[in-house]
Amino acid sequence: MSPYDSEPADRLVTAAADGEDQAVEAALRPRLLDEFIGQERVREQLSLVLQAARQRGTAPDHVLLSGPPGLGKTTLSMIIAAELGAPIRITSGPAIQHAGDLAAILSSLAEGEVLFLDEIHRMSRPAEEMLYMAMEDFRVDVIVGKGPGATAIPLELPPFTLVGATTRAGLLPPPLRDRFGFTGHMEFYAPAELERVVHRSAALLDVRIDPAAAAEIAGRSRGTPRIANRLLRRVRDYAQVRHDGAVTAEIAARALDVYEVDARGLDRLDRAVLDALLRLFGGGPVGLSTLAVAVGEEAETVEEVAEPFLVREGLLARTPRGRIATAAAWRHLGLVPPAQPGRGGVPAQPELFAPDGGVAPEA
Repeated sequence: MSPYDSEPADRLVTAAADGEDQAVEAALRPRLLDEFIGQERVREQLSLVLQAARQRGTAPDHVLLSGPPGLGKTTLSMIIAAELGAPIRITSGPAIQHAGDLAAILSSLAEGEVLFLDEIHRMSRPAEEMLYMAMEDFRVDVIVGKGPGATAIPLELPPFTLVGATTRAGLLPPPLRDRFGFTGHMEFYAPAELERVVHRSAALLDVRIDPAAAAEIAGRSRGTPRIANRLLRRVRDYAQVRHDGAVTAEIAARALDVYEVDARGLDRLDRAVLDALLRLFGGGPVGLSTLAVAVGEEAETVEEVAEPFLVREGLLARTPRGRIATAAAWRHLGLVPPAQPGRGGVPAQPELFAPDGGVAPEA
Protein backbone atom coordinates (compact mmCIF):
# COMPACT_ATOMS: atom_id res chain seq x y z
CA MET A 1 0.00 0.00 0.00
CA SER A 2 1.25 3.45 -0.89
CA PRO A 3 1.32 6.06 1.88
CA TYR A 4 -0.55 8.39 -0.46
CA ASP A 5 -3.53 6.03 -0.46
CA SER A 6 -4.37 7.30 3.05
CA GLU A 7 -4.45 10.99 2.07
CA PRO A 8 -7.71 12.94 2.41
CA ALA A 9 -9.45 13.03 -0.96
CA ASP A 10 -9.83 16.83 -0.99
CA ARG A 11 -6.16 17.61 -0.41
CA LEU A 12 -4.96 20.17 -2.97
CA VAL A 13 -1.26 19.66 -2.27
CA THR A 14 -1.18 15.89 -2.54
CA ALA A 15 1.45 14.58 -4.94
CA ALA A 16 -0.79 11.68 -5.97
CA ALA A 17 -2.69 12.07 -9.24
CA ASP A 18 -6.47 11.91 -9.49
CA GLY A 19 -8.55 11.56 -12.66
CA GLU A 20 -8.47 15.29 -13.44
CA ASP A 21 -4.69 15.41 -12.99
CA GLN A 22 -4.17 12.48 -15.34
CA ALA A 23 -6.34 14.06 -18.03
CA VAL A 24 -4.63 17.45 -17.81
CA GLU A 25 -1.13 16.00 -17.54
CA ALA A 26 -1.66 14.18 -20.82
CA ALA A 27 -2.04 17.57 -22.52
CA LEU A 28 0.78 19.28 -20.62
CA ARG A 29 3.29 16.42 -20.77
CA PRO A 30 6.49 17.16 -22.74
CA ARG A 31 7.18 14.76 -25.61
CA LEU A 32 10.99 14.87 -25.85
CA LEU A 33 13.92 15.15 -23.47
CA ASP A 34 14.76 18.64 -24.72
CA GLU A 35 11.30 19.80 -23.62
CA PHE A 36 11.54 18.23 -20.16
CA ILE A 37 12.21 20.79 -17.40
CA GLY A 38 14.39 20.00 -14.40
CA GLN A 39 16.16 16.80 -13.33
CA GLU A 40 19.25 17.93 -15.25
CA ARG A 41 21.53 15.08 -14.16
CA VAL A 42 19.00 12.31 -14.83
CA ARG A 43 18.09 13.89 -18.16
CA GLU A 44 21.72 14.07 -19.31
CA GLN A 45 22.51 10.51 -18.23
CA LEU A 46 19.36 9.16 -19.84
CA SER A 47 20.11 11.03 -23.05
CA LEU A 48 23.47 9.26 -23.31
CA VAL A 49 21.86 5.85 -22.72
CA LEU A 50 19.24 6.43 -25.42
CA GLN A 51 21.62 7.93 -27.99
CA ALA A 52 24.06 5.05 -27.59
CA ALA A 53 21.26 2.51 -28.02
CA ARG A 54 20.03 4.22 -31.17
CA GLN A 55 23.53 4.25 -32.64
CA ARG A 56 23.95 0.53 -31.93
CA GLY A 57 20.48 -0.27 -33.21
CA THR A 58 19.62 -2.23 -30.05
CA ALA A 59 17.17 -1.86 -27.18
CA PRO A 60 18.64 0.25 -24.33
CA ASP A 61 19.24 -1.13 -20.87
CA HIS A 62 16.32 -1.45 -18.52
CA VAL A 63 15.63 1.79 -16.64
CA LEU A 64 14.58 2.29 -13.02
CA LEU A 65 13.19 5.70 -12.00
CA SER A 66 12.77 6.33 -8.29
CA GLY A 67 11.57 9.27 -6.25
CA PRO A 68 8.45 10.85 -4.75
CA PRO A 69 5.28 11.03 -6.87
CA GLY A 70 4.57 13.96 -9.15
CA LEU A 71 8.16 14.57 -10.30
CA GLY A 72 7.88 13.16 -13.83
CA LYS A 73 8.61 9.42 -13.76
CA THR A 74 5.67 8.56 -16.01
CA THR A 75 6.51 11.46 -18.31
CA LEU A 76 10.11 10.28 -18.66
CA SER A 77 8.95 6.75 -19.49
CA MET A 78 6.85 8.10 -22.35
CA ILE A 79 9.75 10.28 -23.49
CA ILE A 80 11.99 7.20 -23.58
CA ALA A 81 9.54 5.50 -25.95
CA ALA A 82 9.21 8.63 -28.07
CA GLU A 83 12.98 9.10 -28.32
CA LEU A 84 13.35 5.47 -29.41
CA GLY A 85 10.43 5.68 -31.82
CA ALA A 86 8.94 2.63 -30.11
CA PRO A 87 5.45 1.83 -28.80
CA ILE A 88 4.88 1.80 -25.04
CA ARG A 89 2.84 -0.59 -22.89
CA ILE A 90 1.72 0.77 -19.51
CA THR A 91 0.80 -1.27 -16.44
CA SER A 92 1.43 -1.20 -12.70
CA GLY A 93 2.67 -3.43 -9.93
CA PRO A 94 -0.68 -3.78 -8.13
CA ALA A 95 -2.26 -4.98 -11.40
CA ILE A 96 0.19 -7.90 -11.63
CA GLN A 97 -0.70 -10.27 -8.81
CA HIS A 98 0.09 -13.55 -10.56
CA ALA A 99 2.97 -14.74 -12.72
CA GLY A 100 0.45 -15.51 -15.44
CA ASP A 101 -0.57 -11.85 -15.61
CA LEU A 102 3.02 -10.86 -16.31
CA ALA A 103 3.56 -13.72 -18.78
CA ALA A 104 0.55 -12.56 -20.80
CA ILE A 105 1.96 -9.03 -21.04
CA LEU A 106 5.52 -10.10 -21.85
CA SER A 107 4.48 -12.60 -24.51
CA SER A 108 2.56 -9.92 -26.41
CA LEU A 109 5.42 -7.39 -26.55
CA ALA A 110 6.85 -6.43 -29.94
CA GLU A 111 10.58 -6.14 -30.55
CA GLY A 112 11.98 -2.89 -29.13
CA GLU A 113 8.77 -2.07 -27.28
CA VAL A 114 8.92 -0.17 -23.96
CA LEU A 115 7.12 -1.69 -20.99
CA PHE A 116 6.37 0.85 -18.27
CA LEU A 117 5.73 -0.76 -14.89
CA ASP A 118 4.56 1.82 -12.37
CA GLU A 119 4.81 1.11 -8.63
CA ILE A 120 7.02 -1.84 -9.43
CA HIS A 121 7.70 -2.42 -5.73
CA ARG A 122 4.07 -3.54 -5.27
CA MET A 123 4.31 -6.44 -7.70
CA SER A 124 3.72 -9.95 -6.33
CA ARG A 125 6.71 -12.15 -5.49
CA PRO A 126 5.97 -14.88 -8.12
CA ALA A 127 5.75 -12.20 -10.81
CA GLU A 128 9.04 -10.65 -9.60
CA GLU A 129 10.82 -13.98 -9.95
CA MET A 130 9.51 -14.39 -13.50
CA LEU A 131 10.65 -10.87 -14.32
CA TYR A 132 14.25 -11.69 -13.34
CA MET A 133 14.64 -14.11 -16.24
CA ALA A 134 12.68 -11.94 -18.65
CA MET A 135 14.93 -8.93 -18.02
CA GLU A 136 18.20 -10.83 -18.16
CA ASP A 137 17.64 -13.57 -20.76
CA PHE A 138 14.50 -12.35 -22.58
CA ARG A 139 12.86 -15.63 -21.75
CA VAL A 140 10.14 -16.86 -19.43
CA ASP A 141 9.13 -20.35 -18.37
CA VAL A 142 5.38 -20.87 -18.58
CA ILE A 143 4.15 -23.60 -16.22
CA VAL A 144 1.51 -25.86 -17.77
CA GLY A 145 -0.44 -28.21 -15.53
CA LYS A 146 -0.29 -28.79 -11.80
CA GLY A 147 1.38 -31.16 -9.40
CA PRO A 148 3.87 -33.81 -10.51
CA GLY A 149 2.66 -33.56 -14.10
CA ALA A 150 3.38 -29.86 -14.45
CA THR A 151 5.87 -28.93 -17.15
CA ALA A 152 7.77 -25.69 -17.85
CA ILE A 153 7.60 -24.49 -21.43
CA PRO A 154 10.34 -21.94 -22.28
CA LEU A 155 9.03 -18.93 -24.17
CA GLU A 156 11.50 -16.68 -26.00
CA LEU A 157 10.81 -12.95 -25.82
CA PRO A 158 11.86 -10.24 -28.27
CA PRO A 159 14.31 -7.65 -26.89
CA PHE A 160 12.39 -4.98 -24.98
CA THR A 161 13.11 -2.20 -22.50
CA LEU A 162 11.53 -2.26 -19.07
CA VAL A 163 11.05 1.10 -17.38
CA GLY A 164 10.19 0.65 -13.72
CA ALA A 165 8.98 3.47 -11.48
CA THR A 166 8.90 3.39 -7.71
CA THR A 167 8.37 5.76 -4.82
CA ARG A 168 10.08 3.28 -2.48
CA ALA A 169 13.25 1.96 -4.04
CA GLY A 170 14.27 0.39 -0.74
CA LEU A 171 11.40 -2.11 -1.02
CA LEU A 172 12.75 -3.56 -4.26
CA PRO A 173 14.60 -6.86 -3.73
CA PRO A 174 18.31 -6.61 -4.66
CA PRO A 175 18.09 -9.22 -7.48
CA LEU A 176 15.47 -7.08 -9.24
CA ARG A 177 17.23 -3.78 -8.59
CA ASP A 178 20.53 -5.14 -9.92
CA ARG A 179 18.99 -6.07 -13.27
CA PHE A 180 18.37 -2.44 -14.21
CA GLY A 181 21.19 -1.05 -16.30
CA PHE A 182 20.33 2.56 -15.47
CA THR A 183 18.86 3.97 -12.27
CA GLY A 184 17.76 7.58 -12.03
CA HIS A 185 16.67 9.20 -8.77
CA MET A 186 14.24 12.09 -9.18
CA GLU A 187 14.83 15.06 -6.88
CA PHE A 188 12.41 17.75 -5.74
CA TYR A 189 12.42 20.80 -8.00
CA ALA A 190 13.99 24.15 -7.17
CA PRO A 191 11.65 27.18 -7.20
CA ALA A 192 13.24 28.54 -10.40
CA GLU A 193 12.56 25.24 -12.19
CA LEU A 194 8.95 25.24 -11.00
CA GLU A 195 8.52 28.77 -12.31
CA ARG A 196 9.51 27.49 -15.75
CA VAL A 197 7.00 24.64 -15.37
CA VAL A 198 4.25 27.11 -14.44
CA HIS A 199 5.04 29.40 -17.40
CA ARG A 200 5.05 26.46 -19.83
CA SER A 201 1.76 25.07 -18.48
CA ALA A 202 0.15 28.52 -18.47
CA ALA A 203 1.03 28.95 -22.15
CA LEU A 204 -0.49 25.56 -23.00
CA LEU A 205 -3.63 26.34 -20.96
CA ASP A 206 -3.88 29.84 -22.49
CA VAL A 207 -3.55 31.55 -19.10
CA ARG A 208 -2.09 35.07 -18.92
CA ILE A 209 0.33 35.09 -16.02
CA ASP A 210 3.11 37.45 -14.97
CA PRO A 211 6.51 36.34 -13.60
CA ALA A 212 5.69 37.34 -10.02
CA ALA A 213 2.53 35.22 -10.07
CA ALA A 214 4.46 32.23 -11.41
CA ALA A 215 6.95 32.66 -8.58
CA GLU A 216 4.10 32.82 -6.06
CA ILE A 217 2.62 29.55 -7.30
CA ALA A 218 6.02 27.87 -7.52
CA GLY A 219 6.83 28.83 -3.93
CA ARG A 220 3.73 27.02 -2.66
CA SER A 221 4.15 23.88 -4.77
CA ARG A 222 6.33 21.78 -2.44
CA GLY A 223 8.97 21.26 -5.12
CA THR A 224 6.56 19.14 -7.19
CA PRO A 225 5.47 19.95 -10.78
CA ARG A 226 2.18 18.06 -10.42
CA ILE A 227 1.21 20.28 -7.47
CA ALA A 228 2.35 23.39 -9.36
CA ASN A 229 0.09 22.52 -12.29
CA ARG A 230 -2.84 21.80 -9.97
CA LEU A 231 -2.41 25.11 -8.15
CA LEU A 232 -2.15 26.91 -11.48
CA ARG A 233 -5.53 25.50 -12.53
CA ARG A 234 -7.17 26.60 -9.27
CA VAL A 235 -5.64 30.08 -9.59
CA ARG A 236 -6.88 30.22 -13.19
CA ASP A 237 -10.43 29.44 -11.99
CA TYR A 238 -10.26 32.19 -9.36
CA ALA A 239 -8.91 34.74 -11.85
CA GLN A 240 -11.58 33.82 -14.39
CA VAL A 241 -14.51 34.08 -11.98
CA ARG A 242 -13.50 37.04 -9.82
CA HIS A 243 -11.22 39.03 -12.14
CA ASP A 244 -10.53 39.41 -15.85
CA GLY A 245 -8.66 36.11 -16.21
CA ALA A 246 -5.14 37.53 -15.98
CA VAL A 247 -3.07 36.19 -13.10
CA THR A 248 -0.96 38.58 -11.04
CA ALA A 249 0.97 37.86 -7.86
CA GLU A 250 -1.77 39.43 -5.73
CA ILE A 251 -4.50 37.39 -7.43
CA ALA A 252 -2.46 34.19 -7.12
CA ALA A 253 -1.91 34.81 -3.39
CA ARG A 254 -5.60 35.54 -2.82
CA ALA A 255 -6.66 32.44 -4.74
CA LEU A 256 -4.32 30.13 -2.85
CA ASP A 257 -5.43 31.66 0.45
CA VAL A 258 -8.98 30.72 -0.50
CA TYR A 259 -7.82 27.15 -1.09
CA GLU A 260 -5.92 27.20 2.25
CA VAL A 261 -2.42 26.75 0.81
CA ASP A 262 -0.10 29.10 2.63
CA ALA A 263 3.15 30.75 1.55
CA ARG A 264 5.26 27.66 2.35
CA GLY A 265 2.86 25.19 0.76
CA LEU A 266 1.24 24.01 4.01
CA ASP A 267 -2.44 23.15 3.82
CA ARG A 268 -5.13 22.65 6.44
CA LEU A 269 -3.82 19.25 7.61
CA ASP A 270 -0.23 20.45 7.91
CA ARG A 271 -1.22 23.53 9.90
CA ALA A 272 -3.58 21.49 12.10
CA VAL A 273 -0.70 19.19 13.06
CA LEU A 274 1.60 22.13 13.81
CA ASP A 275 -1.12 24.05 15.63
CA ALA A 276 -1.92 21.09 17.90
CA LEU A 277 1.75 20.44 18.54
CA LEU A 278 2.40 24.07 19.49
CA ARG A 279 -0.78 25.19 21.24
CA LEU A 280 -1.86 21.98 22.98
CA PHE A 281 1.48 20.40 23.75
CA GLY A 282 3.81 23.38 24.01
CA GLY A 283 5.94 22.23 21.09
CA GLY A 284 6.34 18.65 22.30
CA PRO A 285 7.63 16.09 22.66
CA VAL A 286 4.33 14.30 22.10
CA GLY A 287 3.54 10.80 20.85
CA LEU A 288 2.23 10.16 17.35
CA SER A 289 -1.06 8.62 18.44
CA THR A 290 -1.79 11.50 20.84
CA LEU A 291 -1.02 14.04 18.13
CA ALA A 292 -3.26 12.20 15.66
CA VAL A 293 -6.19 12.18 18.10
CA ALA A 294 -5.71 15.91 18.66
CA VAL A 295 -6.11 16.68 14.94
CA GLY A 296 -8.86 14.10 14.33
CA GLU A 297 -6.89 12.00 11.85
CA GLU A 298 -5.54 8.46 11.74
CA ALA A 299 -2.00 8.06 13.04
CA GLU A 300 -0.94 6.66 9.64
CA THR A 301 -2.24 9.79 7.89
CA VAL A 302 -0.29 12.09 10.19
CA GLU A 303 2.90 10.01 9.97
CA GLU A 304 2.97 9.29 6.24
CA VAL A 305 1.08 12.23 4.73
CA ALA A 306 1.69 15.34 6.85
CA GLU A 307 4.96 14.69 8.63
CA PRO A 308 7.33 14.05 5.69
CA PHE A 309 6.84 17.54 4.29
CA LEU A 310 6.95 19.18 7.72
CA VAL A 311 10.22 17.40 8.49
CA ARG A 312 11.66 18.32 5.08
CA GLU A 313 10.75 21.96 5.69
CA GLY A 314 12.45 21.91 9.11
CA LEU A 315 9.20 22.59 10.98
CA LEU A 316 8.95 19.30 12.87
CA ALA A 317 11.40 16.71 14.14
CA ARG A 318 10.91 13.07 15.05
CA THR A 319 12.73 12.03 18.21
CA PRO A 320 12.74 8.88 20.38
CA ARG A 321 10.59 10.78 22.91
CA GLY A 322 8.05 11.92 20.33
CA ARG A 323 7.39 14.74 17.89
CA ILE A 324 8.79 18.18 18.63
CA ALA A 325 8.35 21.52 16.89
CA THR A 326 11.32 23.56 15.74
CA ALA A 327 11.84 27.29 16.17
CA ALA A 328 10.83 27.72 12.52
CA ALA A 329 7.40 26.21 13.29
CA TRP A 330 6.76 28.79 16.02
CA ARG A 331 7.78 31.58 13.65
CA HIS A 332 5.67 30.27 10.80
CA LEU A 333 2.48 30.27 12.87
CA GLY A 334 3.38 33.59 14.48
CA LEU A 335 3.54 32.16 17.99
CA VAL A 336 6.02 32.76 20.80
CA PRO A 337 7.61 29.62 22.24
CA PRO A 338 7.26 29.15 26.00
CA ALA A 339 10.22 30.12 28.11
CA GLN A 340 12.55 27.24 28.86
CA PRO A 341 13.21 26.33 32.52
CA GLY A 342 16.01 28.50 33.80
CA ARG A 343 15.58 31.04 30.97
CA GLY A 344 13.45 34.12 30.46
CA GLY A 345 12.86 34.64 34.18
CA VAL A 346 11.50 31.12 34.83
CA PRO A 347 13.42 29.62 37.76
CA ALA A 348 15.12 26.31 37.19
CA GLN A 349 14.08 23.28 39.24
CA PRO A 350 16.56 22.48 42.02
CA GLU A 351 18.87 19.55 41.38
CA LEU A 352 17.98 16.49 43.41
CA PHE A 353 21.51 15.14 43.33
CA ALA A 354 24.82 16.92 43.45
CA PRO A 355 27.29 16.40 40.57
CA ASP A 356 29.43 14.12 42.74
CA GLY A 357 26.53 11.80 43.41
CA GLY A 358 25.66 13.11 46.87
CA VAL A 359 22.42 14.78 47.87
CA ALA A 360 22.21 18.41 46.85
CA PRO A 361 21.94 20.94 49.69
CA GLU A 362 18.65 22.64 50.44
CA ALA A 363 18.06 25.79 48.42
